[in-house]
Amino acid sequence: MDIDILLTDGKIYNSYLKKFIPGNIAVSGDRFAYVGMDELPLTPRCTVDLTGQYVIPGLIDCHMHIESTMCAPRTFMNGAVRSGVTTLIAEPHEIANVFGLAGIRALMQSAQDGPCDVRIAIPSSVPSTNDALETAGAAIDNDDVEALMHMDQVICLGEVMNCREVIADAHSKTNRLIRQIQHGRPDFSIEGHCPRFVGWELAQLLCRGIRSDHTDQSLEGLAQRAANGMFIQLQEKTLKKEFLDYLMENRLSGRLALVTDDTMPDDFMRRGQLDHLVRRSMELGLAPEEAVYAATYAPAQHMGLRDKGAIAPGHVADFVVLSDLRAFEIERVWRAGRQVFARGEAWEEPERDTSFPAHFYRSVHLAPRSAEDFVLRAPIAEGAVLCRILEVQEHTTFVAEGRAELPVRGGVIDWESSPYNLACVFERHGKNGGCGMALVGGTALTRGAAATTYAHDSHNLLVLGQTAADMQAAANAVIEAQGGVAAVRDGSVQAFAPLPIAGILSDRPLPVLGEQIAHVRRVLAENGYRHDNAIMSFATLALPVSPDIKLTDKGIVDVRRGEIVPLMVEVRPAE
Repeated sequence: MDIDILLTDGKIYNSYLKKFIPGNIAVSGDRFAYVGMDELPLTPRCTVDLTGQYVIPGLIDCHMHIESTMCAPRTFMNGAVRSGVTTLIAEPHEIANVFGLAGIRALMQSAQDGPCDVRIAIPSSVPSTNDALETAGAAIDNDDVEALMHMDQVICLGEVMNCREVIADAHSKTNRLIRQIQHGRPDFSIEGHCPRFVGWELAQLLCRGIRSDHTDQSLEGLAQRAANGMFIQLQEKTLKKEFLDYLMENRLSGRLALVTDDTMPDDFMRRGQLDHLVRRSMELGLAPEEAVYAATYAPAQHMGLRDKGAIAPGHVADFVVLSDLRAFEIERVWRAGRQVFARGEAWEEPERDTSFPAHFYRSVHLAPRSAEDFVLRAPIAEGAVLCRILEVQEHTTFVAEGRAELPVRGGVIDWESSPYNLACVFERHGKNGGCGMALVGGTALTRGAAATTYAHDSHNLLVLGQTAADMQAAANAVIEAQGGVAAVRDGSVQAFAPLPIAGILSDRPLPVLGEQIAHVRRVLAENGYRHDNAIMSFATLALPVSPDIKLTDKGIVDVRRGEIVPLMVEVRPAE
């Protein structure tokens, strides 16, 4: 065995003891060869003096979606290594909703030979519900799962989102996929998406084999998951002091991982990726040793990555050098024994990403919208209608159901004179030309409009606005660009981020995309949209597995019941 690199005088994190120990690290090829203070019998090819800096295993993000960053895979990886991330478990259900198995394969190909190790979670819920509730561009079924589960990069079954169906129908497609994985790859984890499920319902999901959850919960919901053996994945919105205190008090560090799930590109540029959650967890009182454990060894063990998550002989030499532990200041990053980032390096990236097949850049099959598309018709000529209202909430992507009476004039609901937005979802995959319409209130727009094909999970064209003219302008900007996010005011596009790859990914470098999205967010705020993450709130108005009420191209979805419900609850003709 040769020693390629000897790193001396470091404070090295020991994942098994959960402590930092002074010592040296020897690397041979892509593996750690030795950790300790002994004098080695071999002469290293290269010696690096760490000058007392901290060394931790490379960070492992075990639940995330590359597409949610709107970045092409190579662009994302170039940013991730700057955040100390060396391994990603990417669940590509977003691109699968547009292009199916071909989309997953194209993403995997684009991620080949990059600076990160990208492993794939098989999307289990494409579409997120079924054809009665939404129209996706493609579906993932048993044949696709069979093709994926024996590929080298594939590591688990991705988040099971349609939990209501899992409980209600033992013969549902999702249950068939779960059984297929349990039979063909019993070593795979089956990942969950189980918002608000507790008690008997939670037990049924566990009995089906779902073993993790990353969704927002009450403390009681978290406690039930922990007590029943679920692996807890904390993303930013669930990273709460009371949750961390509970998990630490009950000695559950081995059952906890920090995950990003979705990272907006402007946030990515401003504060990083998984490293941001490590910092945040320490700010909330988690000991640095526990925070590092939750972002390295614990996710490695959960995903069966036995040679990752620790700096130890025989393990893959993925590691991060920190100049400051609590500030989590990253100096250098090694992936498989090769340095992939050093602080101060310039951002180098092609001006355009052309790594996807040509037809992936032409996926929005919609003619330009006209003013007629934003007329909300009523079954009466004059009078009023009592309507369901989708109430956007400021600090969650959950949408509550409200009621409001609107006037009807000449057979048309006069929504433009009301305080409510009109929302439309246009099917854009060239399948049926459907359109669902709803009224939106709460903390949504007070003026202008927005449109996007980045509309989870089916990624149809979602348009929201206070006037038909602004909605038309926003929709047509996105259609013309073959995907994107647009913010409009007074008939003019004020901010726009093109997303030409499958209508959901940018072909531009991360610094460019980050500024485009930051601009869109600023204009949405100027137009009155109040939310911690306005773009994500807007995009998930079309996500029919996120409580309580959402909109798809099929209409308004009552998420708990899994049914389409009418916009108009009561019709009141003029006397």
